[in-house]
Amino acid sequence: MIKARIQSASKLKRALIGVPSLFLVVVLWSISTALLAPGTDPLSARLAEWGRNHYLGFVVTALENAQYDINKPKVGGTLDSSASQTLAQSAVQYAKTVPTLVSPALPGEGDLKTVESIHGVPLIQVGYLRPDRQHTSYLAGIAIMNGSLLRFEQHAGFSEPGKLQKLGSTDVLQGSQLQGLVATFNSAFKVKDSLGGYYQNGVTIKPLVAGKASLVIYSDGHLDIGSWGTEATMNQNVRSVRQNLSLLIDNGRESPDLNKSVLAKWGWTVKNAHFVWRSGIGVDASGNVIYVAGNSLSVQSLADLLKTAGAVRAMELDINAQWISYMWYKISHTNSNLVPFKLVTFDRPANRYLSPSSRDFFAVYLK
Repeated sequence: MIKARIQSASKLKRALIGVPSLFLVVVLWSISTALLAPGTDPLSARLAEWGRNHYLGFVVTALENAQYDINKPKVGGTLDSSASQTLAQSAVQYAKTVPTLVSPALPGEGDLKTVESIHGVPLIQVGYLRPDRQHTSYLAGIAIMNGSLLRFEQHAGFSEPGKLQKLGSTDVLQGSQLQGLVATFNSAFKVKDSLGGYYQNGVTIKPLVAGKASLVIYSDGHLDIGSWGTEATMNQNVRSVRQNLSLLIDNGRESPDLNKSVLAKWGWTVKNAHFVWRSGIGVDASGNVIYVAGNSLSVQSLADLLKTAGAVRAMELDINAQWISYMWYKISHTNSNLVPFKLVTFDRPANRYLSPSSRDFFAVYLK
């Protein structure tokens, strides 16, 4: 009897030792799978995404906020030589000027340079502005896309939101998808953090939420921004809907809560008070699409940039230098010699979307 009890106790001990060992193996396997996934995501972004996908989002958020508290952007000062050169190049040739937010304006500041055109008509114009009177050593980039001559497509990422085959989407641009490509840009927060939903090609990944800011692409390829349920509604011509937080600008007016940490509007992945890399998108009264991105931006200054660029409706997209991307390409009717140009100096490589992307993104084509 005693021998049997000893044997049982020994088996129980081995089993208890085996449980944490098995758990460690599973965790290591899961992390290694994330680290070895395809695409160009840096190591830090892969680890952060793994944490957010495994109920550790609060830890990742706390670490990010601590980092932003320590590494606050510089206040005052002048542009560095690279930013000054960017402005000088913009001043060489421009079609019109965007009103500046800091006075007096620097030479070239706010000038819109045509980087893509067809038959003399601008397709994409880019310009640069300092974001506010405090952060005068930073430049935000603005890209204005001709809404009547360009068409837009949403592409799902292999993990965000995933389900590529079900959505009828690809996570990379290749082959015939490169023909006529003029630009690509990042999407929004992870769907679970967006306070909204995701719909594409007849498939709902997460239910759309009334009142949330919505980027809608229609069957004819045009893109619009609006509040879901009023300015944008479901119909047979809707191809995709990407929601994220609340509108920054509606009917030409900025939201009155931009400087408040309102969870129901701006989320809490990063405190609203932080000045960080941010991106946003809007449409003007003529239907042109406006993309803005830059470092040292708050929700307020992002909205200010979109508004001064002409947006009458606008929303925030993704944040953090590792997730922001806007590239334009020299138009090619073949899939060879495709040369990308960065709008601003974000972290990701310019060929990001020519490799498998973990997150959803948008491609822009000549109609």
